[in-house]
Amino acid sequence: MTGQWTRRKFCWAMGALGAGVALGAAAPENEPIPFKLGIINDEISPDLEEALDFIASYSLSYVELRTIGGKNIMSLSQSEIESAKKVIDKHHFHVSDIASPIYKWNLPEMPAVSSEKHDAYNAHFTEQDAEDLLKKSFEMARFLGTEKVRIFSYWRVEDPDKAYPFVLERLKKAAALAEQNKILLVLENEPSCNVGTGKELGRMLRDINSPWLRGNWDPGNAVELNEVPYPDGYNHVRGLFSHMHIKDAAHDPKTGRTHWRPVGGGVVDFHGQFQALIKDGYHDTMSLETHYRRPDGNKVESTRESLEGLLKVIKAEVGS
Repeated sequence: MTGQWTRRKFCWAMGALGAGVALGAAAPENEPIPFKLGIINDEISPDLEEALDFIASYSLSYVELRTIGGKNIMSLSQSEIESAKKVIDKHHFHVSDIASPIYKWNLPEMPAVSSEKHDAYNAHFTEQDAEDLLKKSFEMARFLGTEKVRIFSYWRVEDPDKAYPFVLERLKKAAALAEQNKILLVLENEPSCNVGTGKELGRMLRDINSPWLRGNWDPGNAVELNEVPYPDGYNHVRGLFSHMHIKDAAHDPKTGRTHWRPVGGGVVDFHGQFQALIKDGYHDTMSLETHYRRPDGNKVESTRESLEGLLKVIKAEVGS
């Protein structure tokens, strides 16, 4: 990060929060703020225009693309991608990354238990599609003006350590292909996949050791596998990720199941996490991935509740 971020600059960035100005907006004299906050579009609405209108209402200018009109981003036709770009350009938005479902399927050598239910967001791909999907995602990323594509680590098996060598080999090949195409892959720690915690993510990234494979750190996902996201999980991925997902979670004491909560309403220490991000000079992209739903199921208002919780956390930390 160039220069030092003074308290005055941080206070300016968040000082107008009550008026709807939030991270992602331009600072005076075009000074950028440390990170670029957006929202995953389909957490708000299946309609891209409606989603962007909501994000813009908070003066944010980044969006992460996962499904549009109910179709997975990797299933869109060229004409549908072009239509999406027109909407994005009309709103003067930046695409933080392509939220692909690549490697969110069975590892051929060790398929997951068939009875388990997994959410691939309307994607129905398998290993035989991997190389073509990677190439398509690279082209899509360039067309939409981003250098990042999100990937996974195959459906989680009973003993992820046994799957580890196979996953590592395939992700290493993917990183080599990404290098040829000058696109950055960001590997998400996803509890339903073999890399689900910060510890597992840090291990994979260090072992592959490629500048073209970085992390997509998700503290909320780590909760599902009983990892303390901050400081434990974060200490394993510190300096190794180029994108973040923000959501909060809590365990039901009666059932032990994880429930999504608005940011600030769960067990993730986001105050500590953002203090560390600021101290470490993280200034890259991050997306609110709401997941939490109010009792009435309203996606827009659920996202609003979670986003405002996140902004309160950020305001408290950047102004301190």
